[in-house]
Amino acid sequence: MPSYPSRLDSAAMINANYIVGSHDIAFIVFDTLRYDVARDALRAGQTPNLGALLPGGAWEARHTPGNFTYAAHHAFFAGFLPTPTTPGQHPRLFATQFPGSGTTTGETYVFDAPDIISGLEGVGYHTLCIGGVNFFDKQSPLGSVLPGYFVESHWSPEMGVAGQRSTEYQVRLAVRRLEEIPRARRILLFLNISAIHPPNHFFLPGSREDSLASHAAALAYVDRQLPPLFAALRNRGPSLLIMCSDHGTAYGEDGYTGHRLNHPVVWTVPYAERVLPEAVGPA
Repeated sequence: MPSYPSRLDSAAMINANYIVGSHDIAFIVFDTLRYDVARDALRAGQTPNLGALLPGGAWEARHTPGNFTYAAHHAFFAGFLPTPTTPGQHPRLFATQFPGSGTTTGETYVFDAPDIISGLEGVGYHTLCIGGVNFFDKQSPLGSVLPGYFVESHWSPEMGVAGQRSTEYQVRLAVRRLEEIPRARRILLFLNISAIHPPNHFFLPGSREDSLASHAAALAYVDRQLPPLFAALRNRGPSLLIMCSDHGTAYGEDGYTGHRLNHPVVWTVPYAERVLPEAVGPA
């Protein structure tokens, strides 16, 4: 295994060429999570488990490539993750081979494949999807497209948007599969967290309607469920952890409600990437 530059654990861009083949990759999408809600919940101490893993202790604001789940995930799976909000060409972690790419650099891992999921499979990764929102439910041809990228995919109603313990079920399954798959086999784990997506009012006691407050309460619930997942990743060895939202959602701002529309609360999303080191000592 090569020695890793110190910048791997910093907020600077990670050189993905040091990652692919030697690290597991965990890509966690907090479906529909707004940047401002994630930022404020962290400042209020509502998401300590996430805060402990964020580079510099804060979410980075980025722009999503899509304003709803289906569009954003197709871009993600082609290597177009949310981009920094500052102007300019921003290098990417992963890319697929195509002429004229202005965001592929020497630190980008480039796949000779149509998407990064099959690209990782081609270099030995077991690709695992644990779905959440209905675009991952495999109950229709449309709901089968995104999970169809992966060798292994899972969804159940308990893990869907109406499940009041959805993240608990998702994490439990992810931990079981991380423990069952041999450590010598590298894994791409993709997790689409559904709890924050409407309806989320049931995470705020006494609430009957979705709101910014219940959005934040759903995120706090998610945060409480995540430690076993992070521990399972560390027990397998080092991993690249990518956490972000695919889009936000509006709760009446400027007259807008929902998403699949263009508004700053929809296109500005939280983002973080870091290397999660292997656990020290017995699991």
